[in-house]
Amino acid sequence: IAPLDLLRRAGVDVLTVGVNGKIVYGSHKIGVEADILLSEMDLTNLDMIILPGGLGGVASARASKEAMSALKFAWDNDKFVAAICAGPTVLADLGITSGKNATCYPGCEDGMGDAIMVNDAAAVADGKLITGASAGCAVPFGLELIRALLGPDAAAAVEKQIVIR
Repeated sequence: IAPLDLLRRAGVDVLTVGVNGKIVYGSHKIGVEADILLSEMDLTNLDMIILPGGLGGVASARASKEAMSALKFAWDNDKFVAAICAGPTVLADLGITSGKNATCYPGCEDGMGDAIMVNDAAAVADGKLITGASAGCAVPFGLELIRALLGPDAAAAVEKQIVIR
């Protein structure tokens, strides 16, 4: 939720997408209502696709041919592709992290294929790929998303607004 909040603070038009319904539950049973269903997603009109973490969300993405196709479409069409926590392992399944600098949740490194692992980073950007390590790194990850879409000044403005100490 933190990256979503930061992106919206920066003025980015973001839609949340439900894979198996409008109410999406995170790893700790917190329900969030998605803006649209995956079947309503317009892949031709996006700049970035972001995959959240959590083992349940990762399992849902992997089990959805439509979700996996959306991630692959975004990557193949030169869009930003981002994932946090265990989410980067799904990108590795698709070959997106291959030869790229990336991070993921500690302990998930075996699922990262031949990514170049940067294990001590909160967030890593390598071209159009952005990965984050964990829920505890959600703010730096969100700021990296803003930096990619709107530039460093926009990220700095949001960072100042949220008063990081």
